[in-house]
Amino acid sequence: MSDDPDVIHVEGTDRVFRRSRILVVLLIPIAMALIAVSSINVALPTISHTLGATDSDLQWVLSGYALTFGITLVPAGRAGDVLGRGSFFIVGLLVFSLASLASGLAPSPEFLNVARLAQGVGAGLYNPQTMGMIQQYWRGMERAKAFALFGTVVAVSVAIGPVLAGGIIDAFGPEIGWRTTFLINFPLGLLGCVLALRWFPFGKERARRAARRAAKPARTARTAVVSVRRSRVDLDPVGAMLLALAVLAVMLPFMSDGGGGVWLLLPAGAVLVTLWIAWERRYKARGRAPMVDLALFSFPSFSNGTAVAGTFFLGSTSIFVVVALYLQNGLGASALETGLVGLPNAVVSAFASIWAGRHALARGRTIVIGALGCVIAGVALSAGVVLLIEQAGISFWWLAVTLTLAGVGQGALGSANQTLALETVPTSYGGTAGGVKSTAERIGTAIGNAMITATFFGVVGAGEWALGFVAAFGAICLLLLVSVVVAVHDRRVVGDGPAAT
Repeated sequence: MSDDPDVIHVEGTDRVFRRSRILVVLLIPIAMALIAVSSINVALPTISHTLGATDSDLQWVLSGYALTFGITLVPAGRAGDVLGRGSFFIVGLLVFSLASLASGLAPSPEFLNVARLAQGVGAGLYNPQTMGMIQQYWRGMERAKAFALFGTVVAVSVAIGPVLAGGIIDAFGPEIGWRTTFLINFPLGLLGCVLALRWFPFGKERARRAARRAAKPARTARTAVVSVRRSRVDLDPVGAMLLALAVLAVMLPFMSDGGGGVWLLLPAGAVLVTLWIAWERRYKARGRAPMVDLALFSFPSFSNGTAVAGTFFLGSTSIFVVVALYLQNGLGASALETGLVGLPNAVVSAFASIWAGRHALARGRTIVIGALGCVIAGVALSAGVVLLIEQAGISFWWLAVTLTLAGVGQGALGSANQTLALETVPTSYGGTAGGVKSTAERIGTAIGNAMITATFFGVVGAGEWALGFVAAFGAICLLLLVSVVVAVHDRRVVGDGPAAT
């Protein structure tokens, strides 16, 4: 057996697999999924003009993708844990790629919205497999480094999306430009599928095939029935349906402009969550395998880390939405200029993420608290810059400086918290745990975007673009303070070293 730490040996095959190749295939589609979230902000004006989309259409271009993304994550994570993560990764990436092609060729707003819904399903299928496979094939500091790269990709993708979209639209023009931002995902996704087929170990799939072959000698009717029962896949469809409906009921009111009636879904969502918890407990008590084993939440590192991520996304993901609205609609900046303002943020996010990953196991929770402080400082200073733009006429490019400070915190928090949250989660639940954490982030994003943009437009309605920006960024600071409280609690409960298993 090779001593090369990059090498993986999988039972059932003599082939040798390399972690570095696996990680490349895992992370590029993650970047594609998150760029699809952030880049759309600067493309909306051109989509509206070229397709004749209404405000309601544009709302669903934004919301439809996030909605199906959030609903799919946990069931997909569970299915990957049971049936094989590599296979679900490829299926999800193929769906995402084909839906991206359809989005880029969309002849109407309705067609685009259906394609975006499918794109979200594809992203939701493959995203939790990434975290599950890192849990499965990496250990200790090597896992921390892998999650540091994961955090880097997350932070950079969110920040670089508007830059890429703005550059493409500027280079190709409004009509071809926004379509190209979707079409570019198609060849990249197909390449990812091919490389995954070549480089993934498919350990769970091999084990299942071996188990089926071993069960074939069973001759009697009784042993055949026992064999079938033992090999039956238990995906807990009732639990999956209850959770999907609960996530839909919680997210939809914050993503819709359908009037006051839609808010009745929130109490319905609370009831559905209660029913789901009761069902999962009963399902496990009957000796079955629940979709989400609620024992996951008995790990403080996981439950606290998920809470930190959810509350952080509640505020942080609205930063560049507000920046784009203010610069493009308030100051008349181009899509490219809007994207370039966030470029330094993306660069420092990458370096901060790598640094934090190296130190996450030693003092990661202190890093998380300090990172949140950097983000809050960057957001507060950005509000100050906008006031100076309004009162002293300084250039909006000064926002690039203050947003860079926020980028330090965004990058450091992403990799450190990702490593810590999944530190003690059993490998067999890696995909499910990753899906739960990502779902918390998607719900936080939906609620945060609704609250922050409502604050922004509530003030801008009086013609005060600068004050709208300041009010929105003030609300972001308040939401991030909630994340600080959770992070301080996490360090107090778990400590700063490796968590007890």
